[in-house]
Amino acid sequence: MRNAHRTGLGRHLAAGVVAGAVGTLAMDLLLYQRYWRAGGKDSLQRWELAASVTTWEEASAPGKVGQKLGRLVTRQPPPDSWARTTTNLVHWATGIGWGIQYGLVASRAARHPVVRAAALGPVVWLTGYALLPLAGVYKPIWEYDAQTLGEDLSAHLVFGGVTAAVFAALT
Repeated sequence: MRNAHRTGLGRHLAAGVVAGAVGTLAMDLLLYQRYWRAGGKDSLQRWELAASVTTWEEASAPGKVGQKLGRLVTRQPPPDSWARTTTNLVHWATGIGWGIQYGLVASRAARHPVVRAAALGPVVWLTGYALLPLAGVYKPIWEYDAQTLGEDLSAHLVFGGVTAAVFAALT
């Protein structure tokens, strides 16, 4: 019985990895579409891989979190040459990490999968607005306008919905 639980947990965590990656890609496709419609010129590949990021000032929130972690670990400011790679690494690790957490919760709480699925995107969104201001990466949530918050929430709803759907298909 114990081995069956471990196998189920392992399967859920592996499905969470895949689901989190696919959910991240889906969210990124939505964000890229918005970027393109607003006049952005980079190709999808260039945009997705943060090809234009050459300094920490140009890095998105995941990159800035990675910069802070790098500084904490090395006890010195990481070089600008790390900005692009760090941005990509932390961005994808965050999406996959949420997928893993979703798989862990699903392995422990099999009841109410629809509620669990519907909650993922808003939980990820709210967590970002709770933790990132503490890290000095975001402003407090009340300093953002409703349109910005709505657009960000809708992107996270795509992440949550796709992650949950892929997870359900895999399990």
